[in-house]
Amino acid sequence: MDDVMRERIEQLVDYIMKNCLWQFHSRAWDREKQNEGILTKTMQILCDEPVEKETPQDKCYWVDAVILAEAYRQRYEWIHAMDKAELKLLMQGLKERMDYLTITGSLNEELTVPLY
Repeated sequence: MDDVMRERIEQLVDYIMKNCLWQFHSRAWDREKQNEGILTKTMQILCDEPVEKETPQDKCYWVDAVILAEAYRQRYEWIHAMDKAELKLLMQGLKERMDYLTITGSLNEELTVPLY
């Protein structure tokens, strides 16, 4: 991954950290599911691909993804110049970074309490 891609990922992370409450679930497994669900659906929206909305959980993730994709399109002009392969690489990098920041790299010990 090059420096430009890393910088773009950090811009997207910064937006999530400052504007999205969904990142604050109290359990690691919830955070894993939400990061996967929301960021995958955001990627599908940005790539003009079909998005699954069958279950209530899918619909919840889809709503957050629509808002996130819209914000990204409005704030980051460079997104419009990326092709689908680049967008998928960007969103995979974003998911990996969010997983690290909110789960594996988090110092929040509540995330691993087995009674949750």
